[in-house]
Amino acid sequence: MSPRAGQTTDAVVSLAIAVVDEAGPDALTLAKIAERAGVAAPSLYKHVKNLADLRRLIDLRVVKEMAETLRAAVTGREGAEAVAALADAYRGYLRQYPRRTHALVTAPNETDAELSTATHAVAEVVFAVLRPFGFDHGQAVHATRCIRAAVHGFAGLEASGGFGRPEDVGESFEVLKKMLVQGLVDYAETP
Repeated sequence: MSPRAGQTTDAVVSLAIAVVDEAGPDALTLAKIAERAGVAAPSLYKHVKNLADLRRLIDLRVVKEMAETLRAAVTGREGAEAVAALADAYRGYLRQYPRRTHALVTAPNETDAELSTATHAVAEVVFAVLRPFGFDHGQAVHATRCIRAAVHGFAGLEASGGFGRPEDVGESFEVLKKMLVQGLVDYAETP
């Protein structure tokens, strides 16, 4: 965005995400966004209510991007192949954007229909991947939570440099995917 020209809410969010990608979510300030936009900070209030609103818009964009990333990765796949593709896509997104981790763990306030809908879209992709396993709704919710915890936890640890041993991290992720698939198969067979 060039200074002042084309300033929209979407452009402000893009600038904010660039700050997060470069320096992390704690570095985000309205003053920093205004400086990048070439405007005075008060002019940002035409587009966002405050810093909390801007953070919510970042979360919304990131969650929507993740839903689309996962959807594209699993399209045309089923079973173990779909689970592996889902895990690879999630990890790949966080490897590309390691400082966006926080946006994917914040549970939306149920009164925020837009963010709730976006979050549910991510879950729906996972539910679709799990359908061939024959889970009822409750089992699908439990399995989705476990997949999310395992993959997000792994990717988050990787992004923060949390794996200090010399063994190949990519190989560890392959082990995680095998464990997830086998765990899902076992869970599906549990009465």
